[in-house]
Amino acid sequence: MEKMNLDIAIPENVRPAILKVIKKFRNAGFECYLIGGSVRDLILGNDIYDYDFATNARPDETVKLFRKTIPTGIKHGTVSVIIDEWQFEITTYRADGKYFDGRHPESVSFSQDLRVDIDRRDFTINGLAYDPESGELIDYVDGVKDIRDRIIRTIGDPVMRFTEDGLRPIRACRFASKLNFIIEEKTLRAIPETLDVVRNVSRERIRDEFLKILETEKPSVGIEYLRETGLLELFLPELSECYNVSQNRYHIYDVYYHSIYSCDAAPREHPMIRLSALLHDIGKLPTRQPGEDGDFTFYNHEVIGAKMVKKIMKRLKFSNEQTETVNNLILNHMFHYTDEWTDGAVRRFIRKVGLDNIEDLFTLRMADRKGNGARRGLPAPIERLKKRIDHVIEQENAFSVRDLNINGTILMEEFGLTPGPIIGIVLNHLLEAVLDNPELNEKEKLIALSREILEREPDGA
Repeated sequence: MEKMNLDIAIPENVRPAILKVIKKFRNAGFECYLIGGSVRDLILGNDIYDYDFATNARPDETVKLFRKTIPTGIKHGTVSVIIDEWQFEITTYRADGKYFDGRHPESVSFSQDLRVDIDRRDFTINGLAYDPESGELIDYVDGVKDIRDRIIRTIGDPVMRFTEDGLRPIRACRFASKLNFIIEEKTLRAIPETLDVVRNVSRERIRDEFLKILETEKPSVGIEYLRETGLLELFLPELSECYNVSQNRYHIYDVYYHSIYSCDAAPREHPMIRLSALLHDIGKLPTRQPGEDGDFTFYNHEVIGAKMVKKIMKRLKFSNEQTETVNNLILNHMFHYTDEWTDGAVRRFIRKVGLDNIEDLFTLRMADRKGNGARRGLPAPIERLKKRIDHVIEQENAFSVRDLNINGTILMEEFGLTPGPIIGIVLNHLLEAVLDNPELNEKEKLIALSREILEREPDGA
């Protein structure tokens, strides 16, 4: 065991609450330490959102010590404590029994020994215990050295650690991406050996870890590890298959590297834009054809890609809203603007993409351009399109049926119609007319135009 004094700066807003937790256990005769990722990130100076504790007090003893508790995972020794409006997870030292499902131990046995608890954890960088009262850091596993060397390494045998929990290999890639660390060679080699265990992990848990990779500074680091180890092939084979698929003279990188670098270039605070950037060219593989000049073409790859993305996101249990967002961005990312566009064409573009999605689409195009490797910023035509859109929006034009100064109720009252397809047909004809001529968007003009439409299409044909 290595003990050392380490002056770690705990943020002042949470320090008093942390010390209250520690003192509460100490005064009752128990041990208690900050543990795991919070200690790692304190050492690295990273932002911290969760502070976890480990203690030799049993869960029922923890509950007795605090006024506000939640039995978060009491079966496995975890109790959440609320103090000074902070919520902390406190886990009893434990040893894990056999893992039968590749995710959770069948049983746990509580312990009085901190070392026992450290030994069942995943990575050395997460195996550190810290006493904020004394400043003492306890390191049984050379975690401090691995932090300094910027290495991800399992505690104990990596095949055993990964066999216990199939999410750990993906977490290794995520930590490498988050911290910009290297996965140690023996740990890295163990991942392909334990892919069968990863296959048993729910798609929801894999999706959540993958989203955490997308939130890192450079997702490409983690995604590359996923590809190299065979993990990407398990849950996102469509992207893995893009590796080594060359493009054309307009691209420096193959489809795969262009995709992950585009993902890096998208803003990390917008994970769905990042996911769109990662998958925007997923349709290039099935549409790749040699052109007349010998270079490759990818006609309609955005249409095919959007369909593929719907299946991917359904498989990974994304919400319908998230799926529609990504699908819309990918479907529309290949727009080609010229100054010959009429104002009506600009309005139709806004209608197709959705006014609320325009800025995200431009952000995707910028990431796509940066991911090319040879270009930066939006090209001049798109900058001009942005100005055209701003101008059209300032005119308060109609972009959807809801923006018309008429509705189905008015049509039924005015023309004695009953609910049916003809109402939608008339409203869509009206919208098309208004997109070309916004001055028509007045109730009386729309009624007159509706009369013409009904005379032309009395049965809704």
